[in-house]
Amino acid sequence: MVINRQAGFRASLNCADRRRVTRHLVASSALAAVSLALAPAAWAQDSATELPKIVVVGKSDRAIGPDATIVAKETTTGTKTDTPIIDIPAAVSVVTEKELEERHVDNLQQAVAYTAGVLTDEFGNDDRYDYIRIRGFDQTALGTYRDGLTARIPAWYTASRLEPYGLQRVEVLKGSTSMLFGLNAPGGLINAITKRPPEERRGEVYTSFGDGTKEVGTDFGGPLDADGVWSYRLTGLAKDGDLGWDYSKDDRLYIAPALTIKPEEGTSLTILTDYYKRNGTGARGFPTGADLNIDTFLGEPDFNRFNTRESDIGYQFEHEISDGLTFRSNARYTHLSLDYAEVYGASLDPTADRQAFSVDGLSNRYVIDNQLQYDTGWKAFDSKALVGIDYANDNTRENIQYGTAGPIDIYNPVYCGLSCIDLNPYVNWRVKQQAVGLYAQEQLTFDDRWIATLGGRWDHVHTTADYVDLGTRDDNTESAFTKRVGLTYKINSNLAAYANYSESFQPLVTPTANGYSLNGSLKPQKGRQYEIGLKYQPDSFDGLFSAALFDLTQTNVPTYVTPLIQEQIGKVGVRGIELEGKAALNDRVNLTLAYSYWDAEIREDGTGGNVGNRPQRVPRHLASAWLDYTIPGEGQRGDLTLGGGVRYIGQTYGDDANTVSVGGYIVFDAAVSYDVTKNVKLAVNATNLFDRKYVASSYYGTEYYGDRRKVVGTLKYTW
Repeated sequence: MVINRQAGFRASLNCADRRRVTRHLVASSALAAVSLALAPAAWAQDSATELPKIVVVGKSDRAIGPDATIVAKETTTGTKTDTPIIDIPAAVSVVTEKELEERHVDNLQQAVAYTAGVLTDEFGNDDRYDYIRIRGFDQTALGTYRDGLTARIPAWYTASRLEPYGLQRVEVLKGSTSMLFGLNAPGGLINAITKRPPEERRGEVYTSFGDGTKEVGTDFGGPLDADGVWSYRLTGLAKDGDLGWDYSKDDRLYIAPALTIKPEEGTSLTILTDYYKRNGTGARGFPTGADLNIDTFLGEPDFNRFNTRESDIGYQFEHEISDGLTFRSNARYTHLSLDYAEVYGASLDPTADRQAFSVDGLSNRYVIDNQLQYDTGWKAFDSKALVGIDYANDNTRENIQYGTAGPIDIYNPVYCGLSCIDLNPYVNWRVKQQAVGLYAQEQLTFDDRWIATLGGRWDHVHTTADYVDLGTRDDNTESAFTKRVGLTYKINSNLAAYANYSESFQPLVTPTANGYSLNGSLKPQKGRQYEIGLKYQPDSFDGLFSAALFDLTQTNVPTYVTPLIQEQIGKVGVRGIELEGKAALNDRVNLTLAYSYWDAEIREDGTGGNVGNRPQRVPRHLASAWLDYTIPGEGQRGDLTLGGGVRYIGQTYGDDANTVSVGGYIVFDAAVSYDVTKNVKLAVNATNLFDRKYVASSYYGTEYYGDRRKVVGTLKYTW
């Protein structure tokens, strides 16, 4: 509301006055952000104190896209500073907006499906969450970030998915990342970059139609005034869809306004907001050994649902205090509700009852990251120093009911409706998690060839689980210091070798707050990684090629003994190789190649008998390739682009005992687009082109099949 009043007042001012007023506005925002940085100190004094909701919000354009091709040259994810990817002593992959558009990406899993070191769609057509595994470790609960701020799942069920049409980049930082980002699994993280207001006026409107898709959307924005002080963007879509099988649903409504204020060089404030309503379907699996049509639905059509509503407001603020000294503050507040109900557990016995449950979830999250960066140099040395403090406050309440539903004949399903479902209260809890982190990093360049990256971080995490009905509480506090040491050697301006050591910290908080019962004592998980690699960035064309060897280890790893009971089995290690290449060879040819080898092993096992086995759902080999070629138009004919991709996921096991083997599979994708006019494009995209039927994973007697073939046509008008 303050910004709206200022906008109306500024209309009557001249250019100089407008800039002065805007500087006062941005300065006020900075003051609010600085004062908020002190909030963790207040929390340390009284863990029951709740932060006020902040509405003032910002951040400037940096190495976050959008990119001209499928190849990105810089990123902020690898170091939290603008750094060329070739200079970062870690493996970083970037999926640009152009690549997201060319492959018509429909979810976050598809966005990173062609990325080395990443396994997606682990549970096939279970589309409740974005299931992602990096370097052999599950990153689903903790490994997703948005604009550098965590979007973790602190409780059991309450979470939503990102809308890829609202993103201008998806970045993957591989390996242990706790030194920069706090509590996380050792495999890495995904950082999604929200679309920002463009500096030049532009826009598009599109409609898509095909298998499970009836969709319209628009994305437009640009400067609001002649001086470019104010700029905006509005992104939105509406979709009436399904997931390609009986009684499934994938309906979406997404609206994302954004506003940027740049009163002077070196100062910017970007406000990012969105509303996302998504009506979907829960998990879907078949009993092991059943030969069924993949479209078969074994739940209850009137009951099964996975519906979320999410509202976000955040800011990205940056101000250059003096030459070389820059302050940044990024924050976001999220309000999320979940309406989830499911009947599952159909078996080969047509007389056996099924299981049923429902979840009424509500989550509020506030996250902030304040940074101070100082760049300087002397003689043959250049220094980029960063200090920061971040804070996350998650407050989630879930009312969960469990029960039974009537039996069903899986070969001739007849649904019994709501009358056959009997639910009883299971747990009504409130999970609160507050995490504060202090970190410092130095990037020291000397002789223009050597780049040393050193960093350390202290994290303090406090989690409580209040059982509302029982009047009891589980309380847990964990602290850890993690570090990262990296060295890059620029063999020449195009070729760099690097090595790093990094650590991860992943508290399990309380067993019940993670949604399971635990056998034995509870210990925090810690990980470490050793990595060496090469990166090559040619001059003759736009490309980036990388190779990495790594050794990752995590201790106190939990595994499921039953679907609701876990045990910390000890130590898991993954040694591996990653090869990746992205190239825009010219205006006509784009190429993406990726290969990963994971030698995963249970190295210590508290249950006995599994030492030396491969952890469940971890393949040994992953490979993918995508190529598209543009045939330039001549005369009245427009450009024609033909693209195709192949993805291979190797054999896995459905249990740590390695008794249930799941075969590997190959899936093909394709794309065709034609420029009808300069501003009109027609595209057709297909995933799982040959409609391959395959089992993606096996989980305690349930098999999850991969997604069916999906073909979607899109007509887009741009200006």
